[in-house]
Amino acid sequence: MGRPRTPLLDRERIATTALDIVDERGDFSVPQVAKRLGAQTGSVYHHVDGRDGIVELLRERVASTIDPATLDLRPWDAALEAWARSYRAAFAAHPRAIPLLMTSPVRAPRVLEQYERAVTLLLDAGFPPADVMPLLTALENLVLGSALDLAAPETMWELTASAPTPRLAEALSASSEGRADRAFDVGLAAFLAHARELGGRA
Repeated sequence: MGRPRTPLLDRERIATTALDIVDERGDFSVPQVAKRLGAQTGSVYHHVDGRDGIVELLRERVASTIDPATLDLRPWDAALEAWARSYRAAFAAHPRAIPLLMTSPVRAPRVLEQYERAVTLLLDAGFPPADVMPLLTALENLVLGSALDLAAPETMWELTASAPTPRLAEALSASSEGRADRAFDVGLAAFLAHARELGGRA
């Protein structure tokens, strides 16, 4: 039997298949990826460095839809806001991948390059080096938490007669649709206000 004209395995197919499985199940295994691709598990290891290698492929795949041009905007706070919104949209498309990606250090070169640009943005704006990573980590926490929130039900509180909560009921009835988007706007505005207080130059 001759070799197939289109290889069963390459890094792109492995990433696509693993991400499909994660979107469906919230996790993946190398044998699952191999089975779905119609290949032997050992063959997958010829293309990636095991499970950790596939996780980094997933990170690169999800992060590839973040618009890096947002970090070219000026002033710095406009760039950071636009980057945060693009970052959130990228991960909101694959919310079940977020917990998985949080279990290992970032090694993917293209992802590290974006962080290098974000760090450069803040350093060039005059932020002390000691403030840069806490700021970016806080922004990442806000973005990823909000991306998960977008996958949650619009109504997250079910009121019952056995636990009267009249003030909560009042607040919920006054809320409009788009809870997750509005909450993200509030959090991002607060983050940027704090960052400006730290002294970044506009």
